[in-house]
Amino acid sequence: MNFKDLLEKENLVLVDFFTEWCGPCKMMAPIIEKVKSKSGSGVRIFKVDVDKNPSVIHQYKIMGVPTLILFKHGKIVWQHSGMISEQSLLQHIQSNSN
Repeated sequence: MNFKDLLEKENLVLVDFFTEWCGPCKMMAPIIEKVKSKSGSGVRIFKVDVDKNPSVIHQYKIMGVPTLILFKHGKIVWQHSGMISEQSLLQHIQSNSN
């Protein structure tokens, strides 16, 4: 199964586009982990290193990292670049989980 098929198959998928050298990306990692534990099976979360997968930069119009994109059945329902709080991220996930 490829990445696109996975996005379309799952109800809700949060993708964290990052790089290893990005300071804000490293600061987002524990926030993403907390969101993952609090969301349970309500959302699948994937990390994609844009340095190792450069085609995603153009495909999803990523201008900087970290960039978070929330997909619902393969369609983008929310996108954010930069840091975001755990509470805000959980709100976006919950508001799109219906």
